[in-house]
Amino acid sequence: MFEFTRRRSRWVLGVFAVLAVVLGALGATLFERVEGGGYTDPGSESSRALEVLRTEFGQAPPNLLLLVETEASVDDPESIDAATALVANLQERDGVTDIGSYWTTHQPALRSVDGKQGMIVASVLGSESEVDERVAAVADELAGQQGTLQVRVGGFAMLLHETVEQSKTDIVKGEAIAFPLTLIALLFVFGGLVAASLPLLVAVATVLTTMGALWVLTLFTPLSVTATNVATLLGLGLAIDYSLLVVNRYRDELGEGRTPAGAVATTLRTAGRTVAFSAVTVAVALAGLLFFPQLAIRSMGYAGIIVAALAALVSVTLLPAALLLIGARIDKGQLGWWFLRAPRPAPGEGAWHKLATAVMRKPIPIGLAVTALLLLLGAPFLGVQLGFPDERTLPESMNSRQVTEIVQRDFGESDQNTLVAVLPESAYSAAGLDAIAREMSDLEHVRRVDTATGSYAQGGLLAEPTELNARFRAERAVYLSIVPATTDSAELSGLVERVRAVPTPSELLVGGVAAANVDSLAAISTALPWALGFVIVVMLIVLFGLTGSVVLPVLAVILSALSLTATFGALVWIFQDGHLSGLLGFTVTGTLAATVPVMLFAAAFGLAMDYQVFLLSRIREEYDRTGKNDTAVALGLERIGRIVTAAAILISLVFLGFLASDITFMKAFGIGLPLAVLVDATLVRGFLLPAAMKVLGDANWYAPGFLRRLHDRFGLDEGGANRPLKHDVPVRDPLGVVSTGKPDTGVEESLVLDPLARAERARAEAARTEETAPGDGLATASGRTETID
Repeated sequence: MFEFTRRRSRWVLGVFAVLAVVLGALGATLFERVEGGGYTDPGSESSRALEVLRTEFGQAPPNLLLLVETEASVDDPESIDAATALVANLQERDGVTDIGSYWTTHQPALRSVDGKQGMIVASVLGSESEVDERVAAVADELAGQQGTLQVRVGGFAMLLHETVEQSKTDIVKGEAIAFPLTLIALLFVFGGLVAASLPLLVAVATVLTTMGALWVLTLFTPLSVTATNVATLLGLGLAIDYSLLVVNRYRDELGEGRTPAGAVATTLRTAGRTVAFSAVTVAVALAGLLFFPQLAIRSMGYAGIIVAALAALVSVTLLPAALLLIGARIDKGQLGWWFLRAPRPAPGEGAWHKLATAVMRKPIPIGLAVTALLLLLGAPFLGVQLGFPDERTLPESMNSRQVTEIVQRDFGESDQNTLVAVLPESAYSAAGLDAIAREMSDLEHVRRVDTATGSYAQGGLLAEPTELNARFRAERAVYLSIVPATTDSAELSGLVERVRAVPTPSELLVGGVAAANVDSLAAISTALPWALGFVIVVMLIVLFGLTGSVVLPVLAVILSALSLTATFGALVWIFQDGHLSGLLGFTVTGTLAATVPVMLFAAAFGLAMDYQVFLLSRIREEYDRTGKNDTAVALGLERIGRIVTAAAILISLVFLGFLASDITFMKAFGIGLPLAVLVDATLVRGFLLPAAMKVLGDANWYAPGFLRRLHDRFGLDEGGANRPLKHDVPVRDPLGVVSTGKPDTGVEESLVLDPLARAERARAEAARTEETAPGDGLATASGRTETID
């Protein structure tokens, strides 16, 4: 790949420019193809109930609500005429059915207590994209002033539509925050405009191609709007992470005296392979989301896999091509002394080296103290109460939220949480259906049951059947509508279980929003062990390929999982219990959206493993060079610590863009992901990793013979990182020698330089003899081994 990139660098840049433009243009219309829901299990009982309702009855639970308000009275002749016209307008629309209103049915539940508001309810049929289009058309044409009436559009379908629209706004806001902050931070990291602009170049290319790739994916499978959030912010974060690693290594190689071509080649053999392994770990973690049936969760998995692969691809193709064209001008464009790149400390004098050394002096007490702190921060998660997003997750300005809150406040009753219970026609007689309806109407938290044999309440017949009750019967099925007397999510979930427990002559299918939530929680519980098992097993295999050890992969998985404890504790403390709600601007619901911990775990665990790959690859490189475990840990942290810290800060700044979202569960990502990354980059990397590797000692690198042979053949090998290359001519190595590689053999020829060069060589050799770690020997450049207590 390097040879192709070296010879066709301009061609590579041109291809990516065309891809970014073409796929970016496709991605610009991605929001028209994604869906706002996706939190239900399509194979669940509740979904099957809705499918029967649609196919046999041509109906669906009410998902559209028009709230009509007048200054006079809903019974005023003018109001009646205007409201009847609204009903007629809905009746003429394709896909809008089962329309009911106070003015046509005179049901008290559809009239406000003060008589100044009335409701029109309807069912909008079709796929989620068709429902979205139809609801958007209704909102555009009917919302606002209609004669003497003020009309607001709400309902579950409107909530999903507004979620998609809000996500569009949130992405723009998030990017407007993330890009400037990231550029400023990159200037502090690199000190110059040229180097700082390269990660943003990679980020733009990654995000544009990912959005286009997701557009193509919609041709084969539906996607939720969650995919777009992941594509932008995770794509931006990973692209900056990977390019930061590549650019930093390239600059280091230039500093060692290599030519630009040689520096790029070495960078690809070292940092490039690390990026590839890192992308695999992130993709594997997010691939675990594909075990869940909910579209919103699966869509995040699809987007995560694509964005990790494309971020790595761009970082090892487009970025090297740009580096070859820039060459030694990488440090051009310095913006002032405060942006100057800090010089690399002498070996053994860096802050991360000193921290690792201090930790390894007392690894057990330090390791136990940090572990206890993380477990304490995660303790609030023991009281987690899982639920599902509702209108309160949207900002107060959204119509769907306003309508729901007005109905709950001003109407004595509401049918918005209605459950449906579907039975085959052959399974009931009129008397049998009457008995089932009576029993269901007598359940706790049931206000009314409507079916083909009439309306029921408190175990008795409330009203005889009318022609309106005929809609509950079809040729091959019958259904009951159960109207709850509560809006509490826990009580609704209990009601679903009680309705399902009612004995019936054949299978009873119960659907509705509350039933879908119950089924979705059950689906998450069922899929979670399979997803975790897949992620852990594949992650262990990948990390074995990186380290050649069977111990370090297990350690890395444990430490990465431990780094998430503070994140999950914070989720409950903030978003369930309501601390900081005023500062962050969200409404406390008393529950945590069940999909958030699942999706956050996948993303955060993947990022934590991402940094473990960065660290372990460099530690292994040092271990291969020195053969000393403690020395390798200290030097590995020293060499990679600064850049991983910078990467963690940068990606945290990117993820703060989620906080700009006005959707509550997206804000959870804005808190959870930066917290997970920063905890992993400080407490885990700075304290737990060196402490654990010190305690394990040489056992860190253990592998059975057959696995070691397997790794020698197929694993990651960075041992040749410093071998000279044909195109690496001339090269000034750190000892002040210019080396040339013979075109055919690549054998070095050393040319003795001037006295200044020889002095540089002497200073570098002296510095190498001082590279140590406590209690260990370090092989020096001259072949001696220095041991320091």
